Amino acid sequence: MRNKFHFVDVFTRERYAGNQLAVVEDANSLSDDEMQALATEIGFSETTFVEGKSANKWNVRIFTPSTEIPFAGHPTIGTAYIIREHIASTAPDTVTLELGVGSIPVTVREHDGHETLWMEQQPPEFGPELSHKALADVLSLDDAAIDTDLPVQIVSTGLPTIIVPLHSREALTDIEMNRGAYDAVTGDREAKSILAFCQQPRHDENDVAVRVFAPFYDVLEDPATGSSNGCLAAYLTHYEILAASEIDIRIEQGYEIDRPSLLYLQARQGEDHIHVEEGGTVVPVAHGNLACDEELSSHSVT
Repeated sequence: MRNKFHFVDVFTRERYAGNQLAVVEDANSLSDDEMQALATEIGFSETTFVEGKSANKWNVRIFTPSTEIPFAGHPTIGTAYIIREHIASTAPDTVTLELGVGSIPVTVREHDGHETLWMEQQPPEFGPELSHKALADVLSLDDAAIDTDLPVQIVSTGLPTIIVPLHSREALTDIEMNRGAYDAVTGDREAKSILAFCQQPRHDENDVAVRVFAPFYDVLEDPATGSSNGCLAAYLTHYEILAASEIDIRIEQGYEIDRPSLLYLQARQGEDHIHVEEGGTVVPVAHGNLACDEELSSHSVT
């Protein structure tokens, strides 16, 4: 059997926006090298491989163009959508993925008048604070562009991200990655993604504008980043930046690279940790089958 694949756009309500995702079915028939080669060939920021179901959980692996990663947000939501619509025998309200970080449930519920998939992220971990000046250098910004009243900090809800608070959308727009400074800051740190944010979104109905960069993973800029925005939700809640220990907000991302995206974030301070949920809509784009060896050989040219 040839593996079925699906292309979807995640964190958007229309095609050719949001974040692209490829989902490959029946991945047990593929080797690790084949999965990585496919992810590199497709070239999306992530490609997922559904290996099958066990104990009511779907075993899923996530690859960037350069490496396998234990967790990412838009692949989790997009893969749950494909499982629900195309793989599962019914359309369950909750799909649980077994990822490198553990079990992640994805639940469907109505939000803003749209069927929205919500992902509960891992309890956040707050790591070390980093130099404001060092991150200004990474982003090629003046030192004054970064809000020194707030920390530049590593936060993780499954995949660590460096959170950088900016004063203005002008600064957000002006970012240019300095790869040498980026390599120096990330170096031997596990955190390879950088999320810069400001509280000056383009659209009044939104609350925060962000940009995310991950050159280490061959993703120069990501149009919609579930993992990093989950870290942002924990950060905003922990420091009560929006004057509350509970948030229900809209995030805009991807405008600078012509992939406008919309993400929903909800977070609240619990007794022992911050609870983070992230939601988004998914739009199907294409589907097909991977070519088998016989097809490839029959179409060879000599």
